[in-house]
Amino acid sequence: MSTRSFFRKIPTTNLERKNFTTNHTNTHELLVHSLSLFALVRVVRGKFKKWTSPGSWFILFTTIIFIFLSCTTTSLVNPKKDTPSIFTTIQDIHPQWQFFANGIDYFHAKIISPKIDFHALKIDLSAQNLDIVVKGGAYKENQTLSQKVSNFVRDNNLLAGINASPFDIVSSKEGKAIQNMGIVISNGKMLAPANPNYDALVFYKNGKTAIINQSSINSVENIENAVGGFHQILTNGEPAQRTHGKEARHPRSAAGISQDGKYLYLTVIDGRRAGSVGATEEETALLLRSLGSWEGINFDGGGSTALAMRFANGKVRVVNTPIHGGIPGQERAVAGCIGVR
Repeated sequence: MSTRSFFRKIPTTNLERKNFTTNHTNTHELLVHSLSLFALVRVVRGKFKKWTSPGSWFILFTTIIFIFLSCTTTSLVNPKKDTPSIFTTIQDIHPQWQFFANGIDYFHAKIISPKIDFHALKIDLSAQNLDIVVKGGAYKENQTLSQKVSNFVRDNNLLAGINASPFDIVSSKEGKAIQNMGIVISNGKMLAPANPNYDALVFYKNGKTAIINQSSINSVENIENAVGGFHQILTNGEPAQRTHGKEARHPRSAAGISQDGKYLYLTVIDGRRAGSVGATEEETALLLRSLGSWEGINFDGGGSTALAMRFANGKVRVVNTPIHGGIPGQERAVAGCIGVR
């Protein structure tokens, strides 16, 4: 890290200080940045020549150690230098998780056959101060409006988020009145009604998580959050019967739950481009299983597929390559999303 880039991160305004505190809630991280600033100021002012006592050199040595540790205790994911793991087939995948934030790990990999590029998150649902956030889109005067996943993450101060529920209007423009084609429950409040044709990922108030058919959701009494998708594609660790023989390949967004219910897996699979051909439903189920899932659901995919993450510099970035309207990198405005804060 250069001196210039470091000082660019030091908060100067009240808003920047607020954001800095929000993004560095760990006391150790605050100490690291404080000591780092102290040492670098000494460097810039050329004061090292005055540090001649053993005590001063001890402080300098300790500061350098803290600077080094700061590089390993903050996010290890660099959006500009992310090198994916390479595997021959889906069955060969052994996740090489990288620390991203408290309770959240990240994994980016490519598969040779079929040619697939995917990104995944592993979320510890028992992690302290970690919350699942579900929204049905943006809101204005009791209307649900279309919103890009990147802005869903940015506007709700999230660490990461992906698209989930299917919807009725397809556009890259945000702020359009939009209807979720399935259930959305946020903080115990019903934002969109159930669609009995589809399944949903449900987070109960007792801490349990499940994938169930939306027709079985009759009230929000015991539900904290829920977001609808299409269908369950992984059941008891095996691809669901409905996935067999379906050969259509598309970009995919999906979620899985570990057998013990402790971990949530979110993944996006790129498609419709030379570097990634997309996946079938069965391949998506197998991928979820390789990540550690026991149950899995297929969310809305195609041009809606997007995973946005907030990196250590505070910037939110879509890490995969969404393709809306045939344009690589163009993000679609969507409806229901799920994220983590």
